[in-house]
Amino acid sequence: MDTSKSTQKTSPIAYSCYHSQNREGEQFAAEHVLSFQISGILTLNNGSKEYIFNPGDFRFIRRNQLIKFIKQPDPNVAFQSISIYLSQQALRDYSIQYNQKTNLIKSPETETVFQLKETSLLKSFMNSLIPYINEDQLINKELQNLKVNEAITILLQCNPELKDILFDFSEPGKIDLEAFMKKNFHFNVQLDRFAYLTGRSLATFKRDFQRIFDNSPSRWLLQKRLQEAYYQIKERGKTPSEVYLEVGFEDLSHFSFAFKKQFGMPPSKI
Repeated sequence: MDTSKSTQKTSPIAYSCYHSQNREGEQFAAEHVLSFQISGILTLNNGSKEYIFNPGDFRFIRRNQLIKFIKQPDPNVAFQSISIYLSQQALRDYSIQYNQKTNLIKSPETETVFQLKETSLLKSFMNSLIPYINEDQLINKELQNLKVNEAITILLQCNPELKDILFDFSEPGKIDLEAFMKKNFHFNVQLDRFAYLTGRSLATFKRDFQRIFDNSPSRWLLQKRLQEAYYQIKERGKTPSEVYLEVGFEDLSHFSFAFKKQFGMPPSKI
C-alpha cells in the first residue's frame, strides 16, 4: 500500500507510506525536491550512480532527472518519507521577492542527487510538517506557500552552493543524443520526454536519432533493452522478474513475449 495524504497535484508537500514488500519503479523528477527519510531505506539510481538513503537522511534532487527507485520498508516499520516540491513558479516568485539570482548562464551539470548534512534547521522544518500529515489536516494555500519559502530559505542557508541550481530557470540545452540514449535507454518514458531532455523538439529528436543510429527510436529502444536483458540473465544469472523493470519494460508478460520473438525462446529458458 502506497499512500500520499498530500499529493503534488494539490500540495507541494507529499507523504509516502508503504507497508508491504519492496517497491521498485522509476520517475521523472520534473521539479526540485527536498526530502526526509523517516523510516525504511530508499535506493535511487540515475543511470550512472546509485544513492542509498537511510532513516534520518535528507536529500535534494534537482529537476529534469530520470530516476529509478527501490523503496524498502523495515520488517516492523513502514517505509515513510516526506517531500516538498519546489516548483519553478515558486522559485521565480522567491527570486523576485528576495532578489536571489544566479550569475551563471546555466548551472553546472554536477550531481543530480545530493545527500544533505543534517542540521537543526532542516530537522525542525521537516518535523513541523509531520503533525499535519499524522492528523490528516489539509494545509491551506497560504501555509503551503510559507512552507515552500521556508524550505528555500533553509536550503540557501545550509547549502549555499545550491543557489546556482535553484535559480537556474533555463530549459535543457541540446546535448549529445547518442551518449544520452546509451546511458538512459532503460528508463521507460515517452519519446517526447527523451526529446525534451536532449534539448530537441520531437521531430528533431526523431530525425537526429535516425541519422545517428540508422534506426527509429522505438525499434532501437526495444532491441537495446532486450540485448541488455539477455546479458543480465545469461551472464549475471538474474531472473526475468528481476530484469524486466530494470531494462525498461512495463510488465513481465510483454517482456517475455518480446524476448521470445527476438531470441526464439522465452527468457526463462536462457
